[in-house]
Formats: sequence, C-alpha cells, structure tokens
Amino acid sequence: MSLNDPLSNVLSQINTYEKTGKKELVTKNNSKIIRKVLSIMQDHKYIGGFEQIKDSKGSMLRIHLLGSINKSGAVKPHFSVKKDSFEKFEKRFLPAKDFGILIISTSQGMMTHVEAKKKELGGRLISYCY
Repeated sequence: MSLNDPLSNVLSQINTYEKTGKKELVTKNNSKIIRKVLSIMQDHKYIGGFEQIKDSKGSMLRIHLLGSINKSGAVKPHFSVKKDSFEKFEKRFLPAKDFGILIISTSQGMMTHVEAKKKELGGRLISYCY
C-alpha cells in the first residue's frame, strides 16, 4: 500500500498517540521534510525528541511524546503566503492569536510563521501545531 502524504500520516499518528496517552511512537515514514518539521516541533517543546533507527528494511523514526500537543496536521494544499498576510492563515488553522505555530517553507529553509514575520519572508504553508 502506498502513502499519498507521509507528513500528514505522521502528524495524524502523533495526534492519535497523544490522545491515547502513549509516550513513544515508532513510524516507518522518514524523510527530510518530516525530520525538519519534527525538529521545529521539538524546538518549541511540542515533542520531546526523535531519533532515526536503522533497520535491515530501511530507517524508521522513534518520536518521544510529551503530551503537550492538542492538534497537529498538514496543510493541503500548500498555500502560498506573502510576508504580510499571515494573519488570515493564523485565524484559519490556529485556535487563538499567539497560540500554536504554523510551519512554513521559505527560501531560507523551514521555519515558524513568527520567525518568517521577523525576517519579512513569505513562503508555503506546510503544517500547523498547537
């Protein structure tokens, strides 16, 4: 069975494991984008950490959960955002102002919407977490 959106699948698994109270998730979905999104979530204390596990069949990710995620998800389609129009998407994907993060792919790499506002950059929406 093929997966259409591995990032969306990982974020969905994280939501499920958080709701059931589990502290660790092992997933076969592994890519640079997933690892970068997870590192941003780790920097903002939504997850405890993650590590890559080498296996004979490929590599997997072990994600340590803290129980601090209310919801996370991928944004489909990846909307294009200008540097002065973040507020519209904050209202759409986040429950309140300054609560949660939007993860954006910019010309200077992936970052949160707060960092992109400071650097005055636009980009494409990848995911959200709160």
